[in-house]
Amino acid sequence: MADEAKAKGNAAFSSGDFNSAVNHFTDAINLSPTNHVLFSNRSAAHASLHHYDEALTDAKKTVELKPDWGKGYSRLGAAYLGLNQFEEAVEAYTKGLEIDPSNEGLKLGLADAKSSASRSRASAPNPFGDAFQGPEMWAKLTADPSTRGLLKQPDFVNMMQEIQKNPSNLNLYLKDQRVMQALGVLLNVQFRTQQPGDEVEVGDEEMAVPSRKEPEVEKKRKPEPVPEPEPEFGEEKVKKEKKLKAQKEKELGNAAYKKKDFDTAIQHYSTAMEIDDEDISYLTNRAAVHLEMGKLDECIKDCDKAVERGRELRSDYKMVAKALTRKGNALGKMAKSSKDYEPVIETYQKALTEHRNPETLKRLNEAERAKKELEQQEYFDPSIGDEEREKGNEFFKEQKYPDAVRHYTEAIKRNPKDPRAYSNRAACYTKLGAMPEGLKDAEKCIELDPTFSKGYSRKGAVQFFMKEYDNAMETYQEGLKHDPNNQELLDGVRRCVQQINKANRGDLTPEELKERQAKGMQDPEIQNILTDPVMRQVLSDLQENPASAQKHMQNPMIMNKIQKLISSGIVQMK
Repeated sequence: MADEAKAKGNAAFSSGDFNSAVNHFTDAINLSPTNHVLFSNRSAAHASLHHYDEALTDAKKTVELKPDWGKGYSRLGAAYLGLNQFEEAVEAYTKGLEIDPSNEGLKLGLADAKSSASRSRASAPNPFGDAFQGPEMWAKLTADPSTRGLLKQPDFVNMMQEIQKNPSNLNLYLKDQRVMQALGVLLNVQFRTQQPGDEVEVGDEEMAVPSRKEPEVEKKRKPEPVPEPEPEFGEEKVKKEKKLKAQKEKELGNAAYKKKDFDTAIQHYSTAMEIDDEDISYLTNRAAVHLEMGKLDECIKDCDKAVERGRELRSDYKMVAKALTRKGNALGKMAKSSKDYEPVIETYQKALTEHRNPETLKRLNEAERAKKELEQQEYFDPSIGDEEREKGNEFFKEQKYPDAVRHYTEAIKRNPKDPRAYSNRAACYTKLGAMPEGLKDAEKCIELDPTFSKGYSRKGAVQFFMKEYDNAMETYQEGLKHDPNNQELLDGVRRCVQQINKANRGDLTPEELKERQAKGMQDPEIQNILTDPVMRQVLSDLQENPASAQKHMQNPMIMNKIQKLISSGIVQMK
């Protein structure tokens, strides 16, 4: 039971229906609450929905149940990353690698966590950052008499430009009294700086005594010209020229790639990287060339560099996702020979956490499907399937139905195309009272072999036990088309006729009638009949106008609907 719910959850996850996946994994956990894999899978589903608190809870439970399983720590690290708890993520991935040092997913996760932690520390906001933004800074410094003259000093202008580029540089220049003076003007705060001649009491440095020197009256003079900040310095100009030159190399590389001149394309992309190492698109483009040439290791190496450098530069998440997707493509090609799809799947999942791209999701689904098919192929063995089915038969004879179900399930895994295993498991489910599961297996049996009469008898039996006598009758009759002399099917028809006639004669006990009516009212077909205006008039005529009712009875469609109402106990004939 838990395996079936787990399989449904995996299928939903693969198709991108993460809410359904969570529900199915929850059902599986309720049936098998100590299975660490189920908590791990549900953690992954929660993380895909960005429900990182729930993902963390499940990941912790996974590690608790299976502390020596590396993947549990991978789930734990991913949840912490989602919650921006980077130090905890680093700790989780590190612990996982102590257990499973070769796990590629843990290695990638640790690199992500360390990079994110570094970015987080580096991006702590400067409380004075806004004061240095835009041209307003220069306007304020020019307008204030105390800083206007400072703008004539090149070293002061350079310091202010450095601070404007990166407000964190303020800490480097705080000892310069001119910077403090400028900061006071920009923040509209009076900073008292010690001047020659000022006296300061020991122990009360903040209480500065102003100089007794009388301030000189400033003579009127012509307003000084407002100095403008230098528009572009040599370093900026060189940087811009480098970027333009690198872009030109990239365009040449793109043109060579389109012509399938891969060696030339690589040369141009490599040159672009040497000129400008702040654009990871050169790396991802070169990786694409390596992928096209079949140099998969080189492609993966370039993608890893692009991810690492992209995070250092805080590049667009889409670019980082593209590098990870390209790495996944290379790993996917490798998996065709190595048969190891786990790194492929983990890499695509990481790409999707950076940017949810439909193409990446499609490739993830393909990789998961390929992994599942490979596992089924490796597990496929009809001879072992027959052995397991025979073991199930022995347990069935001994009325040990749960054990029989276990062996029939293994037989189906070994040979999913064997209708006999589905038929036998349907019989077990019927004995255990698990009617929906039995019906599903019987229908699968008929789907695999529409001429297999046993499938119809199994399905009819389930429907009969569910008191769906009309449906059971149809199933038995369908089976008789393929095997007209099958005694089991003939007996099934006879039993259905007895029950239907019992309702027609009004021989049902009050309890049977009540049960049948309740079941009938849940049937959508019965509900449609009762809400049909024509049928409502027919039922009214049956009670009040027998002559008109006789005319209705001559209509085969109306008669068939009335028969269904009688069988369900809704209408009784006296």
